[in-house]
Amino acid sequence: MPKKSAKTSVRAPRVLRGVVTITRQVHFNSAHRLYNAKKSLAWNQKQYGLCTNPHWHGHNYVLEVSLRGQPDPDTGYIMDLGALKRLLHAAVVDKCDHRNLNDEVDFLRGIIPSTENLVIAFWNEIAPHLPTGRLYRVRLYETPRNYAEYFGPEPA
Repeated sequence: MPKKSAKTSVRAPRVLRGVVTITRQVHFNSAHRLYNAKKSLAWNQKQYGLCTNPHWHGHNYVLEVSLRGQPDPDTGYIMDLGALKRLLHAAVVDKCDHRNLNDEVDFLRGIIPSTENLVIAFWNEIAPHLPTGRLYRVRLYETPRNYAEYFGPEPA
């Protein structure tokens, strides 16, 4: 009697529907000086204290970038996190790591490098390079207790 072959049924894997936020964290070290050249040294010292030291000061920054969207029906990803890491290094980390943010980073020239300004500048550097997903949030830790976050430009 011939052996019965097991009939195998291949079902396509499911990807669940829903909006998800993914986040990648990267690190870099930089120096900067908070200083407004339109104001006096006394004004800058009053506003920024030690952060206006003419010999700079540094931070061990932690940058978190979040994308929001629906998982792709074929991969289950919003974006491959390894690809997002490479994008963040090319757009921000490789340009800022072990650099003076005031003098050595082209896209920050003429900007007071406060954490608030940095998250906006980083958004502007990252957003045009995203192939998938929607940039949702850029969060930058200047210290473990101080951070700023930006959710993109206000609708017009």
